[in-house]
Amino acid sequence: MKAPGDDDPIPILKRLLLSLSDQILNVNNFKGKWGLINSKLSTLQTQLVDLSEFPSSSSAPLAVDLLDSISHTLNDALSLSQKCQLVGLTEGKLKTQSDLDAVLAKLNRHISDTEILIRSGVLQDGVVSASSSTKKEAVRVESRNLITRLQIGTTESKNSAMDSLLGLLQEDDKNVMIAVAQGVVPVLVGSLDSSSLEMKEKTVAAIARVSAVESSKHVLIAEGLLLLNHLLRVLESGSGFAKEKACIALQALTFSKENARAIGSRGGISALLEICEAGTPGSQAFAAGVLKNLACFDEIKENFVEENAVFVLIGLASSGTALAQENSIGCLCNLISNDSNLKLLIVKEGGIECLKNFLDSSPNPKGLEVAVEFTRHLASFTPIAESLVADGFVPRLVAALNCGVLGVRLAAAKAVFELGSSSKARKEMGECGCIVSLIKMLDGKAVEEKEAGAMALSRLVLYVGNKKVFKKDERGIVNAVLLLDPLIQNVDKKYPVLILAELVHSKKCRKQMVAAGACVHLQKLVEMNVEGSKKLLESVDDYLPNGAY
Repeated sequence: MKAPGDDDPIPILKRLLLSLSDQILNVNNFKGKWGLINSKLSTLQTQLVDLSEFPSSSSAPLAVDLLDSISHTLNDALSLSQKCQLVGLTEGKLKTQSDLDAVLAKLNRHISDTEILIRSGVLQDGVVSASSSTKKEAVRVESRNLITRLQIGTTESKNSAMDSLLGLLQEDDKNVMIAVAQGVVPVLVGSLDSSSLEMKEKTVAAIARVSAVESSKHVLIAEGLLLLNHLLRVLESGSGFAKEKACIALQALTFSKENARAIGSRGGISALLEICEAGTPGSQAFAAGVLKNLACFDEIKENFVEENAVFVLIGLASSGTALAQENSIGCLCNLISNDSNLKLLIVKEGGIECLKNFLDSSPNPKGLEVAVEFTRHLASFTPIAESLVADGFVPRLVAALNCGVLGVRLAAAKAVFELGSSSKARKEMGECGCIVSLIKMLDGKAVEEKEAGAMALSRLVLYVGNKKVFKKDERGIVNAVLLLDPLIQNVDKKYPVLILAELVHSKKCRKQMVAAGACVHLQKLVEMNVEGSKKLLESVDDYLPNGAY
């Protein structure tokens, strides 16, 4: 009959440790290495005392596996110590030394694993059942358990833990947030050092999943260059699957100037462009998304030029998936900002035709925003603006002005403003119905929409035909006057002033301005030194009898 406690492995291990320590005193060979082993045994002895303080330590699955592994190592060491007590080494010096090094390495791993297990808190969690715990608590316990398993044991057990973690993370975003709160990110980054390619791929997939949850991105960013360098190595030598997941993660990391600069200096742009040319459809789209973020920083735009990025991006914008096209166009849009040479290069490489096709075929209205914004940047360069008008972009912009997505309307109005520098374009845009759509924007809910509409109209009303259309719409004058009100903040007052200045010579328009309260607003704007407000007020005053408001 077994005595109480005979099934508890901790007392058994303590006895093994004492026996091994006694045997080490009698060794005749490799005394230096045995001295190192003895010091490890002392550390392990202390850890076993700490483990025994947890009531569930002997039955917890993680602890059972670890204690069993320690037992095997101690028995191997005990057998080896007896061989080293003999005068002659029966298995030879090199073989014995190799066995000793293996024992020492295993003891180091056991000490590290035991320390992680004690600190992890999983021994305190116990067994959580659905009936005794909330779902959130169950996920927390499971996350902590998996995070611990990722750090201890064999490669196979870590691989299994990663599979379980991926399943947990994929269930919903809340699980991701709980796992992140339990410290999964630093452990994942550490797992990228694994010698197992399969483990690396799964780790990158887990990091990509974390990056998809907005509230968790900052934890990834905090890992800095260590994570960045790992992901860049995946871009260079990983599988198609791993590259795609690395690009997803990099999209969350490339909003900071420091990270963008690091990617540019480490050949990351070249690797991303290679994926854009020859990667899987998914990896192409996400690689273009990373490049779009990087192109926002002037410091590394030269890297794009050196790598002939424009040619690659236009190619992807012409033939990639809808998302790849959108991200490529977004990248080109960021690249050409304030760079006339790049604008001309894009036109030379067929960028206008590519842009036109995307505007006509994009299945996602939100995706139109980058295309219309791209159009705006091209239109700001007069020689290209004329080509855009000739290539039929005016009716496309009018359609964008009526889009249900605010961002698309804003970009379209700003593009209209840029194209409006040409009298021919002003005429054509008026004939296509721009004026009515822009007047409607003056009455929009968002302040940004009001300003964008006023901005575009300030150019278009320079054409006589457009003035007539504006006058016919009763909302036009009233909405423009309302924008003069200083209480409506974040609207550049010069635009409604410019609109009204073009119409003030009409007696009917002056009467409408006064009725809408223009004089009161203009007096305040004159005090604020708003350009053109004084002259406009004087013009309106000419209509009033005795200067009465």
